[in-house]
Amino acid sequence: MKTLRFEKREIDKALEALKSGKVVAFPTDTVYGLGVIYDQEALKRLKDAKGRSETKPIPTMVSSYAQLMQIAEINKQAKQLIKAFMPGALTLVMKKKDCVPDFVTNGRATIAVRMPDDPFVLSLIEGCGGPLLVSSANRSEMPSALNDREVFSQLDGRIDAVVIGTAGGEKASTIIDVSEAEIKILRIGDISAAQIREALEK
Repeated sequence: MKTLRFEKREIDKALEALKSGKVVAFPTDTVYGLGVIYDQEALKRLKDAKGRSETKPIPTMVSSYAQLMQIAEINKQAKQLIKAFMPGALTLVMKKKDCVPDFVTNGRATIAVRMPDDPFVLSLIEGCGGPLLVSSANRSEMPSALNDREVFSQLDGRIDAVVIGTAGGEKASTIIDVSEAEIKILRIGDISAAQIREALEK
C-alpha cells in the first residue's frame, strides 16, 4: 500500500479518503491521531495497521456537545468534567446509547469519547458528518507519534494517508471512567488528578 501525503490545506482529499473508509493519520491537540469513520471494515483496517488487539475498542472523537449527547449517557460528573475540560485533552468513558453499533465498542456497554481542541480535526469530524474513531498514530506498544515523520517511521505502507504537520502536545489525553458512581482515572495526561478533583468539587 502506498501511503499518501496531504497538506492541511488539502482537507477535501483527507475527507474524501475518510468517507470512503480509508485510514488517515492527522495531527491533533495532543498526539498524532489515526482515524476512520464508523465503519466496521475501516475499523478492522485501523486495528490491523496498529497491530492492536481486535477486542480492544478505539475511542471516538466528536466535534460538538450535541454529537456527544447522541452517543453517550451524560451523568452529573461527566457534565462537570465536560464543562471544565472539553474541548481539550480529556477522554471520558461513559455508558453508550443504543444507537451506537456494537462493533464500535466491541460489544461493551461503555464508549470512550473526546472532543479535541483543534480546528482542523473538528473540521474533519464535521466534514464526515459524524464521529470518528481515533486512536494514537503508532504501532501498538510503541511511542505515540508527535509529527508526520514519526508516523511514517512506524506506519508507512500500513495506512492510506498522512496529513502533514506536528501534534499540539506531547502526551495522549487523560482518560476518566465516569460510567459508574465512583469515577476511575485510567490514564493521566496533561490534565492532572488534582485538576480533576477540583472540577468535580465545583
